[in-house]
Amino acid sequence: MTDLSTEDKKLVTLARATRARIQAAEGAAVRDTDGRTYAAATVDLPSLQLSAVQAVVAAAVSSGSTGVEACVVLGDAGELIEPDAAALRDFAGPSGVTVHVGDARGAIGETRTA
Repeated sequence: MTDLSTEDKKLVTLARATRARIQAAEGAAVRDTDGRTYAAATVDLPSLQLSAVQAVVAAAVSSGSTGVEACVVLGDAGELIEPDAAALRDFAGPSGVTVHVGDARGAIGETRTA
């Protein structure tokens, strides 16, 4: 995590702790344009399935946030899938969002703009 800002390291900690707490497939955390942070894990119920990124975007939007500037997603897959990238783009607006993707332990393997 040495290349990440202090604020992005905080997102890694939040995503990792959220994922570990319920032993979910993924954990994600975002920082909105006001500096507030949100974290969520994969939701896998018979009637509702959300990736961690979709869940954290929903949490931020439902809390009144109007945009996101950074996201961390951690999980076994170690990749950002297109539906998650689309949700982040919809929420981020024209400037895009920095996304750090890492494994379940929190080691970031990729940073990109969605």
